[in-house]
Order: sequence, then structure tokens, then C-alpha cells
Amino acid sequence: MSYLSTERQDDIAVITLDQPGEKVNKLNEQLIEEFRALLDTYSGDQNLKGIVLVSGKEGNFIAGADVKMLQKKQAPKEIEELSRTGNELLRRLEQFHKPVAAAIHGSCMGGGLELAMACHYRVASSHPDTVMGQPEVNLGLLPGAGGTQRLPRLIGLQKSLTYLLTAKNIYPRQAYNMGLIDELTHKDAIVTAAVKAISTINSGDFRRKDKRSIIERLLEGNPVGRKIIFSKARKRAQSNTRGNYPAPPTIIDCVEEGYTNGLEAGLKKEAKAFGRLAATSESKNLVTLFFGMQNAKNNPHKDRARNIDKMGVLGAGLMGAGIADVSVNNGLRVLLKDQSVEQAARGKQTIWQNLQDKVEKRIISEFERDRTSSLVTPTGRYDGFENADLVIEAVFEDLELKQKMVKQVEEVAPERCIFASNTSSLPIARIAEASSRPEQVVGMHYFSPVQKMPLVEIIQTEQTADWVTATARQVGITQGKHVIVVNDGPGFYTTRILAPYMNEALNLLEEGISIEQLDSAMKQFGFPVGPAALFDEVGIDVAAHITEVLNEMFAARGVTPSNKPKELLDAGFKGRKNRKGFYRYEESEGKKKKKNPNEDMYAFFGGTTRKDLETETIQQRMALAMINEAAWCLQEQILECPGDGDLGAILGLGFPPFLGGPFRYIDQRGASKVVSKLQQYQETLGPRFEPAEILTRKASKGGTFYE
Repeated sequence: MSYLSTERQDDIAVITLDQPGEKVNKLNEQLIEEFRALLDTYSGDQNLKGIVLVSGKEGNFIAGADVKMLQKKQAPKEIEELSRTGNELLRRLEQFHKPVAAAIHGSCMGGGLELAMACHYRVASSHPDTVMGQPEVNLGLLPGAGGTQRLPRLIGLQKSLTYLLTAKNIYPRQAYNMGLIDELTHKDAIVTAAVKAISTINSGDFRRKDKRSIIERLLEGNPVGRKIIFSKARKRAQSNTRGNYPAPPTIIDCVEEGYTNGLEAGLKKEAKAFGRLAATSESKNLVTLFFGMQNAKNNPHKDRARNIDKMGVLGAGLMGAGIADVSVNNGLRVLLKDQSVEQAARGKQTIWQNLQDKVEKRIISEFERDRTSSLVTPTGRYDGFENADLVIEAVFEDLELKQKMVKQVEEVAPERCIFASNTSSLPIARIAEASSRPEQVVGMHYFSPVQKMPLVEIIQTEQTADWVTATARQVGITQGKHVIVVNDGPGFYTTRILAPYMNEALNLLEEGISIEQLDSAMKQFGFPVGPAALFDEVGIDVAAHITEVLNEMFAARGVTPSNKPKELLDAGFKGRKNRKGFYRYEESEGKKKKKNPNEDMYAFFGGTTRKDLETETIQQRMALAMINEAAWCLQEQILECPGDGDLGAILGLGFPPFLGGPFRYIDQRGASKVVSKLQQYQETLGPRFEPAEILTRKASKGGTFYE
């Protein structure tokens, strides 16, 4: 079936892109071939005044290149050739003898934006669904169809490097203000505006304005200024990635080539680099992660999920307000309850302020702010819960308190109501002991800050009904989260594998390394923050509680976790929340900003005299503590598959994405090497490094987790 259909309007060809059988349009070889044939057809049309490109999909122009197509190509040669083919086609479009206008509504990402940038005019809808960007760096790649060349020419060197290197979204008003888009209008008027633009261009009345500031033009308009910009971009990229990702410096090289030697030279370098990056292990792991994230937004048991019309959230603090925030922003009605209506109202105010920030950035309108805010109702009572289909508790990590919440909710909620706990470590089965309907109790573990962290971990017990798990999963997906489902146990999956990692950090501090070396080593390994800083962010009080919950399980394996979290808590150390942790904090504009390491901490770890330890040793001990525990979780069927384990570790805990997750790390390094190193540490450091049996079996048979 054809991807393209044509309608003639006053000798202007309106081409509709509509990929059959797909929710979104993706650039693939069939679309490329059809587009080439279309240009062949119109190149000899003397009556043609111009072409307008529009999507037949609701809320989508082109989502980007078909990543599955890339996977089927051999890298680097076939990928490079694909990039060259795409560039030749877009150069032909760019040089077409009649004006071509893109009418954009919805997502216009990656290759879709590259196609739009090759057009002579771009009109976009001002609707919130419209978003643009070059996200290829998230796949360990660069834009392979001219993105490194055309984006800088449209919006300027400095702005383009920001978007190329960070994959940040560009919203309609931003796009217009920086010159990426020529015109903004209502979504129902984009084709009309594009058709009018064709006539304007043909009349010679259209001139694109340079919307850069005077300073930007001065700096970017001379070789010395550009040299400074490229130098700073390289330093910033190295600082952000620690050299673990090859794509950012390669993107900078391609942009610089285009500025130095012209567009054709830049495109040639871009195509070659695109193929080379696709062959790297980093890109292959990131592409696999991409598909894992796509799968985590699909519910295999959607037919079992029940409709959630109204939900309740217990606790209007940081977590509760965050859960309510992502719920109402995705159309769910929420009763937000706290001990008083005033406390609950403060939670709603936080949500309103987040919406107001979007208004100020012109991402949403004031009407949309007010409509979304109206979906949350603050309360200090259970009035209204008689209509709740789901209640999520986000109260303090105390078993008796959570069991009390179960009983109170079941006294007022309808029989169909699901009770979900946002605990980070308490077994759901223990919470369900207080329920008269334990089959309707499930865990929904969110991560802080809820609005930014992409993962929700659904925890099912042996009693949890299938429809309850399916419904909880669907709610997480509706909230815009990536969802994994795990089985019940102390710490579930993410908290459980984090515990040995953090415990090893305490052991290393006791052995004498500094807070700086510990955090620096793990950031260099690829974690976004170091473990000492993470202790402060999570809260030392929370760490002490988790240690207590997990003690019995680890003791059964002969492992005795460090008691330092409790000692520190007893001494008044809680972390960032009370500005007393592994780092010192100062209050600035209402926020607690991290400063230097807190040397008072060393009194609990053998004194201020510190010693250096080989960076690789720190990294291996820390990483293998987490990786080995992930294998234990798969062995004990906490995890149902390695893919969930990799996704949970990356999205929930910041395990380095370019390494693919604990199980891909094992497969790529080799189970035998991992086991050998664990056994070495087991001999010198004790039973906490005993390899999981599933690992030793893989090592002896030469098997992998991803067969």
C-alpha cells in the first residue's frame, strides 16, 4: 500500500503522508522510494506551483526514522549508504525548482524534522501535541539526514549544538522564536497557511529573518568565535558524558566540518559518522534500550484492565503530589488527601505551579492549566472515596501506618477499588494482611521526582488478581511511565539491587577512600550521581529503614549489611532534607544546593586520613554488587525476564545506559569473567560477593541471558 496520496489545490500538490497500519509515520526505505518517485513526477510538471507536505496521522507528522530498519542494516557500510541515500534525496528536495512547504502538527522528530528542514517553508500548529527535536544522540547516533548541517543554518550554531547534544524537545513557540518554524497557526489551518506560503514565495515576497541575537551573530560569524564555541561544546560534552558516549564529540565534529568546508563536506562526514556510530556497542545497547522502553509502554494484558475514572492519592507530600501531578496531566481525576485540607491544598498548589511554569514557557495555555488543575481535589477527609476505582498511598514507610490506610480505605471505597502502595521496600503481602480483599492490593513503586523519573515498578503478590496487575500497569502507562512488573519480596527489584551497591559504598568509605573519589569513580563509570550524593538525595533515614527491612533476607545468605545508616541517623544525619549528610548544603532561593563533602562524616569511617584506591577496583566492586544481586532476583523469580531487569536498573537507578543494563553487561563481558571476578572478591571480602547460582550456570555452560 502507498504511503503518499496527492490532492491538487490550484496547481499546488498537497501530499499526505500516511503509513498504512501504523499509529505514526516513520521514515523507511519504502517512503524514501515513493518520495523519490514523486519528485520525478513533479520535476517535469510545468503547471506545478509548489508542494505542501502534511501528515494523515492524528498528532504526528513523522516520528523519526524506523529504528527497526536500522537494525536490519549491516553497520557501518549499509548504514552509511542509507544516510547517503537520504541526504541525496533531501538535497534534491532542497534544490527543487518549486517551493515545498511542510505543514506540521504533532511530533516531528529526528528524520521527520530533517525532512521538514529541507523544505523551503515550515508552518506548524501551536497545539501542545506539536513538538520537534533531534533525539538521535539518545540512541548513540547522530542525525543521519542532514540534521547536523541544516539545524545550525536555521537557528544558529550555539542553539543547535544544545539541541543536537541533549535531545531536548523544541516546542512550537520556541521553534518560531528561534527561526526553525516560519509560521504558527491553529492545527486546522496549517494546510491553508502552507498553500498561502507557496504563493508568497513564488511572488518573491518571502524573506527569512535571522532571529539570532546580535551577540550570537558576532560570535558565530567569525572563525575565532566559532573556535571558542566548538571548544566549549567539546569540554561540556566531555564533562557530561565522561567520555563514555562517542556520539556527542562526533556530532560537534560534523557541525564544525560543515561550517569550515561547506554543506556538502558536512553531509559527507555526517553519513560516514552515522555508519560508524551505528556499529558501536554503545549505540547497540541504547537502541536495545529504546525498544525495551517502547515495550514498557505497552500492556500485554490491556484487555484485563478495568477503567479508572477516579483515583485517590493518600499523602500530599513530595511523592503524593508528584503522583497526582502525572495523573491529572494525563486526564485522570484525583482526590488528593492529607491529614488536613490545608496540607492537601499545598500539594495541589505545587501541581498548579508546575502547570504555571509550562504556561510561562508557552508549552500550554492558561485555559489548559486551569482545566488540568481542576482535575485534582484536595481534601482532609475520605468524602468522595466511595467512588474511587484506585487508591495509591504515598505515606511514610511504616508498615502499621500503611496497614491502617488499607483498613480506612476499605471502609469507604467500593468493592471494586484497588489499593496500591507506593512503598520502596516493604513487602506488599505484609501490607495486604490488613485487607479484606488482599487480591486487590498491589504495589506501585514510583521514583522521585515523580514528574521526571520515567519508571513505575508494579509489584504483584501471589494473591494479586490478574486484572488488578493489568489495571495498575495501564494506569502507569496512562501516566506516561515505562512500566515493569515484578513479584513481591523485600525491596522488590530496584530497591533490592540498590541496597548491595550502596552497602559497598559504605564498606569502601570504611576502608579509607574519600567521598570525592567514591563519587567521582562511579560517575566516571556512567552513573548520573555518585553513591554518597545518592545517600543524601534518598535520605539516610530511608537508607536505615531499607537496611532494616532487607537484613533478614541478606542474613539468610550469610551477609551482614553495614550498620552505618542507623549510626548516622542516630547522630542526626538525614542528608539533603536536613542539610546534614555526606555533603554540606547551603540554602539558596529556597533550594538546598550541594557544596563540598562533609568531613564530619569521616568520624564514622575511621577518621579524616583518607587513602586512594584504584578507580577500576572501586567501579568493579560497586557495579558487580548490583549486577550480582540482579542475577539473584532473576534466579528467585522476583524478575520475570532479563529485559525488565535491565530496564528497571537503567530507568529507576541510573545504571549506565550505554552498558545496556546488568544482564547485557554480563552477556557482553562474559558470564565466566563476571563470576571469576566475583569469586575473587568473595575470597578476599566475604560472602556478599558470592555469585548467584544462575550466573555460575551461565559461566559453566557458556550461555547468555539474551539467547
